[in-house]
Amino acid sequence: MIQTPVIIINFKAYLESIGVSCLNIAKAAEVVYKDTGVQIVVVPPATEISRVSSSIEIPVFAQHVDPVEPGAHTGAITMEMVKEAGATGLLINHSEKRLLLADIETLINKARANNLVSVLCTNTPAVTGAGAALNPDFLAIEPPELIGTGIPVSKAKPEVVLNSVDIVMKINPAVKVICGAGITTGDDVYAALKLKTVGVLLASGVVKAKDPRKVIQEMAEACLKFQNEIRG
Repeated sequence: MIQTPVIIINFKAYLESIGVSCLNIAKAAEVVYKDTGVQIVVVPPATEISRVSSSIEIPVFAQHVDPVEPGAHTGAITMEMVKEAGATGLLINHSEKRLLLADIETLINKARANNLVSVLCTNTPAVTGAGAALNPDFLAIEPPELIGTGIPVSKAKPEVVLNSVDIVMKINPAVKVICGAGITTGDDVYAALKLKTVGVLLASGVVKAKDPRKVIQEMAEACLKFQNEIRG
């Protein structure tokens, strides 16, 4: 069960996402979680899932899974592989790993059958609506032109986020919406939550930061600030 608000950190394939550096970032995320209580999920490369998941208590997701059954698929990463390695969820259809609609549906259904959390990435309100009908656990709206730019979608294109949330609420209100692309600061996270999302998906803002723990702490505190405001 993933609590919200949630901060999902995608490590991608940066040099910082390998070995000791990868583990240090994951451990920093865990420290912030224990300090603030804000849900944080780390998404290391497939080669690091086992090492990370055996070293920390917060959820570890896979960046991608191939829509194939175990068998003669040289080079494939199967759902069974990442689950055995310790993953408790996965990203599906990231802008850097696009999939066909039929494959997306297959992975969402298979994730549910394996008790894994599915985070479906989409790029427009229309695609988000189609994705909501497939019933993933989370939808992450990410305009690809903003990914890695440091320009947050929550500020640059708030209408994309708002429209996506509205569409999902009409089609399948059980699906939780988060947003990504350009999220680098606590202010970006706060702005995303103000747009009716329940969290963020980000990468370089943490993984490439000089002090990842400091950045994660700032983002978690932004979540607490938002929560305190809506309660009081």
